[in-house]
Formats: sequence, C-alpha cells, structure tokens
Amino acid sequence: MTDMTRHEIADAIAAIEAEMDELQLERFTNDDAHRLGLLLLTWAKERDLAITVDVTRGTQTVFHAAMEGTSADNDDWIRRKTRAVQRFGIPSLLIGLRPQLNGKRIEDDPWFDERRYAAHGGCFPVLVRGVGMVATATVSGLAQEDDHALVVEALRALAAGEA
Repeated sequence: MTDMTRHEIADAIAAIEAEMDELQLERFTNDDAHRLGLLLLTWAKERDLAITVDVTRGTQTVFHAAMEGTSADNDDWIRRKTRAVQRFGIPSLLIGLRPQLNGKRIEDDPWFDERRYAAHGGCFPVLVRGVGMVATATVSGLAQEDDHALVVEALRALAAGEA
C-alpha cells in the first residue's frame, strides 16, 4: 500500500469506514465466534490458503486455527494486529492507512512499538449495534489487503446468516 496516491488512500479509508458502518451485528456470542472461525477455515481449505485464523472475544481467544504452510510468525502477526485493533477500535488496515494521508507512517511515531502492535490489514473489530466492539476477527498469511478482504467477506456472511 505504500505506492498509493493520496486520493487512493482517501478512497481506501472511506471504503473501510463504510465497512465498519455496514458490519454492525445484532449480537456476537461464542457460538457466533466459532461459526465465523469455521467459515474462514472452510474457505481456507476450499481456496487452498495458507492462513492462520483467530477470533478473540473480549480478551479470550475463542477460535484459533493454523493451516498447513503457516508458522509461528503468523501467530505473532495475529497477536500484534489484534492488540492494535483492541487499542484503537478500528480495523488494523485503517490504523496503517490514516497516517499515510499526511505522508507518514504510524510505525515512525515514537510510542508505536512494532514488537507489540501491527498496523497491517487482517484484523477487523466485531461490532455489535448499540454496544460497539466486542471481539476481533483476524487472518494472517496473505497480502494485508487480502487478509482484510477475507475477514470482511466472512463478517458479511455471518451478518447475512450464511455462516
């Protein structure tokens, strides 16, 4: 995403903000977390994707699975993306994009510890209407835009009752 124009960055930010507005669920239980995780895992198998999937509700990991071809590095990416979303309450891709509007990188801010946080796509807050963020859904293993898109696709399916 570093080769994007300012206009492309603004468009990407607007699209992610629209996804956040769209993907407000009525509820999110542990059973919903399992359905979401299993849907992502099923797609990974069907599409031959080497990804790790994580659904964390509050601070409890409710679902975590790693496909063949992943490593402990993917677990580390998941932890860091999840921490970033838990701190800011917005998708991890958006955390990385917003500073780019001003030609900056959040990673260059002195307080941003890359060992603790990752401002790369793939973690999306699970939002419940009238409540706010109750969980995170995270994918690691693809390009960051693809990680993000896969989580959004799964949340759309869950919201539509297809998961």
